Amino acid sequence: MTGAMAMFAVEDAAIKLLGLRLPTGEIVAVIGAFGLTVFWLLLAREGGRMLTRDLLRPVVLLRNAGELVGTLCFVTALRLTDLASASAILQALPLALVLGAALFLGERVGWRRWAAILAGFVGVLMIVRPGMAGFEPASLLALIAVGGLAVRDLSTRRMPRHVASHLLSGSAYGVMVPGGLALAALQGTPLLVPTAVEAAAFVACVAVGVAGYAMMVMATRVGEASMVAPFRYTRLVFALILAVTLFGERPDTMTLAGAAIICASGGFAMWREFRRARA
Repeated sequence: MTGAMAMFAVEDAAIKLLGLRLPTGEIVAVIGAFGLTVFWLLLAREGGRMLTRDLLRPVVLLRNAGELVGTLCFVTALRLTDLASASAILQALPLALVLGAALFLGERVGWRRWAAILAGFVGVLMIVRPGMAGFEPASLLALIAVGGLAVRDLSTRRMPRHVASHLLSGSAYGVMVPGGLALAALQGTPLLVPTAVEAAAFVACVAVGVAGYAMMVMATRVGEASMVAPFRYTRLVFALILAVTLFGERPDTMTLAGAAIICASGGFAMWREFRRARA
């Protein structure tokens, strides 16, 4: 799990490097095309097909919509804000899942997990700082990304068991191609020919993304969930290291404190959820 989070942090850093020159829509569309190809080949190797009627299931469409919104908003946030702050806000995803499960899936949430959600929200406010001098409006895009990815993960919980994981992953990458191109058209940004370095960064994005996905799946299948899940927060550690070394960022005390609160409250919420499941 720690290795998977390292891969995802490297992927975020590569996307931020690409965003120094390329528009968001082009970045998302190219990564989507690469990812679709990879998972299509993986599915074909197992004897499956990508183009099936399962893609038209409402729960699959909702999952892909959440993936598209989350990806577009997070990539834009990476381009416009610090890697450290965007990554820290993304760590609120487990708390958003608990909140969404309570509001939309009818899951019972006790006062302890409600308190953890509230604490995590305070941590997000410490990073975003609305109405204060350090407020960066683009940081709200990272918060919207959390909402989109929460829709994706909550939809996955309602997915029929026969729908293959590679099909879901490939279709999620697939919708990024028209979604990214549509965003580029709406913004009126011309598509640029990637340089050799940018082409290598695209390949690195897909390589580390697929490697991280595979490592995460192995970790969740082999390890005990309650022990493995909290290691998801190591992604923030790697992101902070890359932010300081590659981009010269210097997160202030408020950002670091907010990130710590988000991680602590999210870890506690996950621990309570696993304890309830065990009981």
